[in-house]
Amino acid sequence: MSSGTQSIDRAAEVLAFVVRAEDPVSYTAVVEQTGLARSTASRLLQALERGGLLERNREGLFRGGPLFAEYASRFDRVQTLAAAAQPLLEQVGEATSETVTLGVPSGDTVVHIAQVDSAYVLGATSWVNAEVPAHTSALGKVMYAFGALPLPEGELESCTPHTLTTLPALEADLEQVRTRGYAVTCGEFEEGLDGIAAPVRRPDGSVHAALGISGPSLRLEGEHARMGTLLMKAARSLERGLAQRRGTS
Repeated sequence: MSSGTQSIDRAAEVLAFVVRAEDPVSYTAVVEQTGLARSTASRLLQALERGGLLERNREGLFRGGPLFAEYASRFDRVQTLAAAAQPLLEQVGEATSETVTLGVPSGDTVVHIAQVDSAYVLGATSWVNAEVPAHTSALGKVMYAFGALPLPEGELESCTPHTLTTLPALEADLEQVRTRGYAVTCGEFEEGLDGIAAPVRRPDGSVHAALGISGPSLRLEGEHARMGTLLMKAARSLERGLAQRRGTS
């Protein structure tokens, strides 16, 4: 075992002991539990504290750090958002019979956190956990257009002959997204597949999610404007619902 791997294993052991303990633990308890040399335990505790994985309370005892709280908070926000959006996704699904999704930015891509399936056999696809290049999806274009995702650099991945593969082409498309208020993709991820998406905003106006519809071009072609308007109305309703939840929490 390499020294690097051994250090990681030891740090993981220390972290697991502290996080699983019912109460904050002392430096001495860490040494006794792990059997590590005092100098090694001290070095690992300091490194974990610097990384936000552990912190010390007023008594100098160790407990889980702010990184855990940050993760839990973000997970709770995502769950709250998905729960609040579900009735609206179902309403849009009933009105269109197409697949309806809710996505949020994560790193340099979009993660689908909720979905209502299409009523049609052709188009009933699960996007949850699917990896889709953001520049080929309507949800991704919304995130780019309103600053929820950083713009990609360099040449863009080409999925079909219709994919936008240069930044100038993408930026021109994003300007249209900002002008009309919703994004459209036409066979850019997969030929014959269209998507429409609208932004969901925080009270300060920043975009933190997007509602989208996807389905075969043969059904969606000519319906982009109607469905874009429908999604924008649904997004405004979701924003109001989230504001009410915050006001009562």
